[in-house]
Amino acid sequence: MGDNQNLTLPKPGPEVIKNVCRSIKCVVVIVSGRPLVIEKYVPKVDALVAAWLPGSEGQGVADVLFGDYGFTGKLARTWFKRVDQLPMNVGDPHYDPLFPFGIGLETKPVSNH
Repeated sequence: MGDNQNLTLPKPGPEVIKNVCRSIKCVVVIVSGRPLVIEKYVPKVDALVAAWLPGSEGQGVADVLFGDYGFTGKLARTWFKRVDQLPMNVGDPHYDPLFPFGIGLETKPVSNH
């Protein structure tokens, strides 16, 4: 259901971001198998987490969101701005990503186990 040629967020994602993030601080968790076109939503969110496809291990995503464990992930691929930039790889002359390969956040846990 999430697959489309434009690699856009499926409904109701854009409306949820618009409605929720304009009212309160929000963390958007993207569960997808690939980067999506999200550039216009980034300024509207307080935090963005690419959870990829956690399968049955969604608890791991919750653990870092609630501070039981720190974030340690690094982006394993370049996150493009637009589909017309594809293919995009580090070192390409037109390399202008939304998020570059290897970017990530490292935090400490905020709670004790």
